[in-house]
Amino acid sequence: MHVHILGICGTFMGGIAAIARAAGHRVTGSDRNVYPPMSTQLAQLGIEVTEGFDAAQLEPAPDVVVIGNVMSRGSAVIEALLDRGIPYASGPEWLAREVLRDRWVLAVAGTHGKTTTTSMLAHILDQAGLAPGFLIGGVPGNFDVSARLGNAPFFVIEADEYDTAFFDKRAKFVHYRPRTVILNNLEFDHADIYPDLEAIKRQFNHLVRTVPGSGRILCNARDENLADVLRQGCWTPREGFARDGGPGANWSARAPQRSDYASFQVLLDGVAQGSVNWSQLGGHNVDNALAAIAAARHAGVPVGQAIAALADFKGVRRRMELSGVAAGVSVYDDFAHHPTAIATTIDGLRRRIGAARLVAVLEPRSNTMKLGVHRETLGPSLAGADDVFVYAPPDLGWDAGTITRPLGARAHLAGSIEDLLQQLTATLKSGDQVLIMSNGGFGGLHRKLLDALGVRQ
Repeated sequence: MHVHILGICGTFMGGIAAIARAAGHRVTGSDRNVYPPMSTQLAQLGIEVTEGFDAAQLEPAPDVVVIGNVMSRGSAVIEALLDRGIPYASGPEWLAREVLRDRWVLAVAGTHGKTTTTSMLAHILDQAGLAPGFLIGGVPGNFDVSARLGNAPFFVIEADEYDTAFFDKRAKFVHYRPRTVILNNLEFDHADIYPDLEAIKRQFNHLVRTVPGSGRILCNARDENLADVLRQGCWTPREGFARDGGPGANWSARAPQRSDYASFQVLLDGVAQGSVNWSQLGGHNVDNALAAIAAARHAGVPVGQAIAALADFKGVRRRMELSGVAAGVSVYDDFAHHPTAIATTIDGLRRRIGAARLVAVLEPRSNTMKLGVHRETLGPSLAGADDVFVYAPPDLGWDAGTITRPLGARAHLAGSIEDLLQQLTATLKSGDQVLIMSNGGFGGLHRKLLDALGVRQ
């Protein structure tokens, strides 16, 4: 079968391309921004990629066109596709029909931590010798790919609540029909798609309604929004997790006070199961780990084996990733997109570095941030840093001073990458820890800063 993928260079659609190729299909695709590393990965798989969305790429007609949610009506290729009656499907629909139908799907959903928890779970199953398939919305450190077909029966997938395609406005995750599902947390996000939190809760309940009675739901026991979701209807046995324990938390953790959580004990119904000793940090990653261990147990992996596997977990690219050190300054890259994630990331780094100066640098780039939805809560989320720099380009659309004013003299605005770079290099000194947060490339700031600091040495 010839599968042609529109929007192939996104992480999700590129993953589908790799899986389709591994399944024996001829795969081609197109995108508007074709550049490394995705273009290189696709070329290595023997996948031909066309720049742009002209109608000519449909000659000769493929057997099916898989459409990413970047596509919309009015595009030449979409209009030609519809006029000619060529078969098409969304990415989640194609994946569900061609790959997931006969698999034991383990899905990871939530506003925060999806990519990391999915990577943990895939790693645990892999270390158990199960060779699972997976599709991860990031680059996992323990694998050289973000997606693979794997061996039956297990398939681990990052279950995104973003909408599916221009012709299917349901959340992607309703297509996956998981047997095991993790519900990490739930907050308002994707303001470009959902009008309010209640709309997102309904989508999460749609996911819950697809899990069979013989399945398992692993749910954050401290999240009231998820509790509301389950009150809308749940027909599947569930287990709760929360690092601090409490009502409904079957899974919990024990660690020294003010710990950075580089080591913690795992408890199941109050009984110690073993200790995780790893390179990750932060309480949020403890919750992620508890969820992954619980999900792996449902798939048959003993708890002790799952705990041991996490000792070798290498994390995910752009999740508190050390970009480099120059002039004694450590520069970290983090995929921040929400005030809660920003606050927990800063807290995790603070616990690790102690009294060292922590400098937070934020690009409010996500669609929700650009709409100004979080402008009142971004300032408080940055309060754990000693100094804060916010990139506020002229087209931001709202007053970024809403972020900086509550933080006083320690907060600074920059209207360009060049201005931001100059401000940083003028103030940074040896021993500083710089946390750069953006869900995009941030104009290459990480490398530019390291280079500038290196020259300054």
